[in-house]
Amino acid sequence: MFPLLLNLTGRRVVVVGAGGVGARKVSALLAAGAVVCVVDPRAPLPLPPEVVHIGEAYRAEHLEGAALAFACATPEVNARVVADAHVRGVWVNAASSPHEGDFALPAVVRRGAFVLAVSTGGASPALARRVRERLEAEYDAAFGEWAQVLAEVRAEALARVPDEGRRRELLDGFADWGWLERLRAEGAGPVREAMRAQL
Repeated sequence: MFPLLLNLTGRRVVVVGAGGVGARKVSALLAAGAVVCVVDPRAPLPLPPEVVHIGEAYRAEHLEGAALAFACATPEVNARVVADAHVRGVWVNAASSPHEGDFALPAVVRRGAFVLAVSTGGASPALARRVRERLEAEYDAAFGEWAQVLAEVRAEALARVPDEGRRRELLDGFADWGWLERLRAEGAGPVREAMRAQL
């Protein structure tokens, strides 16, 4: 497996099957900014209004224009989705047989722009979930604030500090744990200003 984070903003993603597994995928995809299309002949649970629901049996044509596909239906339908996606060059995740798909979804801890992903390559989703639960307790909301401050200060450093070595030294220093503790104690505003003062 090759780990990566995908930018799905504005990209069409097809989810075949609107049961519990499909509904979880839809929620995560919407949070990532994807344009989500759900294919399921049954009346699914209420879907958010921005989701396109195609209330018919899956056909290969449903994958046209998709960046990704999720096969979350019966094993038989999932096998067809996987085969059709491979023919079309669409990356697919197969809920019923992960080894047949192109990617596995990690367990994720998200704190704003700060993202931790844990995977066992599909070997044990339960283990990945338990590791995620432990990490959620350790990596609190302050990490998201810290990442946001670092993004803002990095943009300013790129504009204001022409010496690459000095800029790298500053940005590396701002990622030291002491800044996180200071952010927890003082808040994001004072930490942002203290970093800016060093530029």
